[in-house]
Amino acid sequence: MKKRILILTGMIFTIISSWACTNLLVGKAASVDGSTMVTYSADSYSLYGELYHWPAATYPANTWMDVREWDSGKYLGKIPQASQTYNVIGNMNEHQLCIGETTYGGRNELIDSTGIMDYGSLIYIALQRSKSAREAIQLMTDLVATYGYCSSGESFSVVDKNEVWILEMIGKGVGNKGAVWVAVRIPDDCIAAHANQSRIHRFPLNDKENCLYSKDVISFARSKGYFNGKDNEFSFADAYNPLDWSGLRFCEARVWSFFNQYTDNAGQWLPYIMGENPEPIPLYVKPNRKLSVKDMMASMRDHYEGTPFDPTLDIGAGPFGSPYRFHPLSWKVDSVEYAFERPTSTQQTGFTFVGQMRNYLPDEIGGVFWFGVDDARFTVYTPMYSCMTQTPECYRVGNGDFTHFSWTSAFWIHNWVANMAYARYNQMLPDAKTLQDRLEDGYLTSQQSVEQKAKELLSTDKEQAVAFLTDYSIGVAQKATDEWKSLGEYMIVKYMDGVVKKEKDGEFIHNEYGGSQYPNRPKFDDKYLRTIVEEKGEWLKEKTLQ
Repeated sequence: MKKRILILTGMIFTIISSWACTNLLVGKAASVDGSTMVTYSADSYSLYGELYHWPAATYPANTWMDVREWDSGKYLGKIPQASQTYNVIGNMNEHQLCIGETTYGGRNELIDSTGIMDYGSLIYIALQRSKSAREAIQLMTDLVATYGYCSSGESFSVVDKNEVWILEMIGKGVGNKGAVWVAVRIPDDCIAAHANQSRIHRFPLNDKENCLYSKDVISFARSKGYFNGKDNEFSFADAYNPLDWSGLRFCEARVWSFFNQYTDNAGQWLPYIMGENPEPIPLYVKPNRKLSVKDMMASMRDHYEGTPFDPTLDIGAGPFGSPYRFHPLSWKVDSVEYAFERPTSTQQTGFTFVGQMRNYLPDEIGGVFWFGVDDARFTVYTPMYSCMTQTPECYRVGNGDFTHFSWTSAFWIHNWVANMAYARYNQMLPDAKTLQDRLEDGYLTSQQSVEQKAKELLSTDKEQAVAFLTDYSIGVAQKATDEWKSLGEYMIVKYMDGVVKKEKDGEFIHNEYGGSQYPNRPKFDDKYLRTIVEEKGEWLKEKTLQ
């Protein structure tokens, strides 16, 4: 994947293409605390995890801004700058608007290489210029209509403190400026998800309160030969992103897994995931209970545990029950094609977040951008308030990069620990999870008291309230990074050379003379050993000497 540079408001940010991302969405009546929520994992083997920041700004008339392709840094053109832009922390702005994405690609012939707007620019320009989800959808679709759209098919999560929307878009090819698109509002009492496969099939044609679409979304499909039925039979996904096996097992299976955790009847959709039934999973469902921020964090760490897709149950898991699969994800043996599962949590994540937006709180307090770097399974989600005026040093853009290690960068600290744990997953995960739970549970427990103090400050001095939340966010991020570094130091000592040092009450045990205690030497399990015997038993078998 190519490096991409986005230039907005005079600042340069290096970001990487993310073809393998996951978004989970929750309406305000489906959450424990009445918040809307959205998650995102920015998955790429060349993405450096940082917390982006665009300060609010004003610009004189006739100011122009450069737009560069997010994937490559290629200069695409200029567009007029807005007179006023809003503060943006990561993928959330000061008005509690949060935007995520997953790329579905779709039909290659619909990419318009002459367009000015790519999907990455759409996200961050919309965050700087919009106060609500509807306003962002209008802006994003207006921008591509005016300046052209140069990316492939894209699903956007566009969520504010009141409404949750999925916007799906694809270009119209060279010579046809703009894009065809449809946006559907997720009901307040429902949950939804998308993961690199278009999810909007049929949609209401006369419900502007809950569904918006380009005027030519159906007629253009007809003109290209993608659809020839009645308008009310039109499926955006079928026309612009026809399903294949990889779309089912690499993409739709992640949606199924999320629904499976919070509904009682997800088994009815298994035949679809297995390619046995063409009826797709619904765009949204009502959960069997209300979801919390903690639930969303847990869902982003999903590896299909306890389902038919659980990757820890085959030999690929190795002796330590690893759910991770490195390359290739799909392969061929004796002309037969095979594929590993692609779960939500994956090693190549650059950054991940859970966006929490609450309409019953002032914007300075209501929008919390729970941010983490690297693989969600081995990250710590820390609360970054969307009013922040600075970012923590550990997340700062420019603190290290993808080819330069930094001991003060959270991205590198988390990768250091995770890459130790991948090799001995079921031994090391409990240590990481213990610290992860302690930190995240602590932030969630403290949230009410922190926000109460912020409300008190806000009633008399907005600047003091913003400074308080900025300092708090910076403090928790730095402390989490420091503690994760200490975890790495502890783990290298405990698990060195394939053994496990003995402990008592959190301290390593010494022998009666104060020297080193002989460590435990855990064995491979019988299942793994039997597999070795089946493959090479005759060669490894001990023999009696004559």
